[in-house]
Amino acid sequence: MKNIFLALALLAPCAAAAAAGDEVLAHGVRDGKAPAWAIAVASPAGWTRDCCTYAKAIGVDAVLYQGEWTGKPERVMVLNVWPRKLATLADELAADRKHYLQRDAKGKATDIRIRNPHMPCAGVVYEGSDHVDDAVVFCDPGAVSGIRLSWSMSFADGDATQRALLDAFMQVATNARYRRYVEPPAAKTP
Repeated sequence: MKNIFLALALLAPCAAAAAAGDEVLAHGVRDGKAPAWAIAVASPAGWTRDCCTYAKAIGVDAVLYQGEWTGKPERVMVLNVWPRKLATLADELAADRKHYLQRDAKGKATDIRIRNPHMPCAGVVYEGSDHVDDAVVFCDPGAVSGIRLSWSMSFADGDATQRALLDAFMQVATNARYRRYVEPPAAKTP
């Protein structure tokens, strides 16, 4: 577990350069006072983007994964977007920490610093008593967006590819951008 904190400490101060492009990964429709939204981020090399097949099947807004889809949560980056309900980003993080530690009383939580130049973000690493670690980053695109979002990824404690996974995760978390989504005009039928 110490390796994850060292890797995150080294990665957090320097946002990895995003791969070419600034593609929309996922978007959502107006929800109450929250306008339609889009989250754009370049995928790390070798990662598959999915907003509409596997992501919908598991009830999230988007996933990024390597290789074939297994349906297992480990080594999958997950994007969740929801209408703002709590007052601050710190409140979101505190509520998540409380929920996690209620589920796993022997678990440990450590804050990590995230420097996303596009919006405030805060992160936490959970060390589960089940030997599965979770990195979670919460971001706040601002009150006008009406939303908050999170990126998360689980991996086995001591995973041999942990450094590469964390590099890719931090690249996504530090380069994600919020956009107000404008639905393209519907195609006219003759």
